[in-house]
Amino acid sequence: MTFRVSIVQQALAWGDPAANRERFASVLAPLAGKTDLVVLPEMFTTGFTMKPEELAEPADGPTRAWLREQARALDAAVGGSVAINDGGRFFNRFMIAMPEGPAYWYDKRHLFRMGGEHRHYDAGDHALIVEWRGARLCPLVCYDLRFPVWSRRRPGLDYDVVIYAANWPAARRFAWNSLLRARAIENQAYCVGVNRIGDDGVGIAHAGESVVLDFMGQPLLDLQDKPLAATVPIDIEAVRGWRDKFPAHLDADAFSLDS
Repeated sequence: MTFRVSIVQQALAWGDPAANRERFASVLAPLAGKTDLVVLPEMFTTGFTMKPEELAEPADGPTRAWLREQARALDAAVGGSVAINDGGRFFNRFMIAMPEGPAYWYDKRHLFRMGGEHRHYDAGDHALIVEWRGARLCPLVCYDLRFPVWSRRRPGLDYDVVIYAANWPAARRFAWNSLLRARAIENQAYCVGVNRIGDDGVGIAHAGESVVLDFMGQPLLDLQDKPLAATVPIDIEAVRGWRDKFPAHLDADAFSLDS
């Protein structure tokens, strides 16, 4: 079964949600009818802001509505993370909308303390699997990439595609590339990493290098440092067949997470 994945790598207008939504809408428009999943970067409406009191929007705010509009226009699932104010608590929330039906969300579990994220946002307490057009998707956010236990395929969290939406600095690009490949290989899953490019509002450079990797860590699509939206087909039956042929997961250590 072919499932088309689009990754969108752009510079972000710092702290300007309306401008970012407008830019992404124009970039996404040519994808209409040509993809099944579109992945945007972390905090794609604001950049990686530590001012949620000023910039976070309500859970049912304009970006949630925008994602649903884009999903309907493209006939695809569309997702990325957004700074959200949910009842006075702030979350770095990955929201994914389908053309019809509800929107789903996942709150970033691991907050980047070196940037002070843990002082401004609350951590999520659950993982998420979304089934869409025959593919099981697991959306995660940026710093989550460094924590293999949380990313691990396990009973109740079995997926075909793991997604990392990020604002990952260029200074740590080797870690970005290495960890994405590790997550693909160890989980025997397609791995989608979407990063931004350009300097943010506090002078941190981002090199992009957004990729789609297969279940053996081989690149299927690599945007390098270009402001692009690109699509690649993946084969869901192939990843499941590989697990049957090479069932390393059957020898994995059993564990459970309390939260």
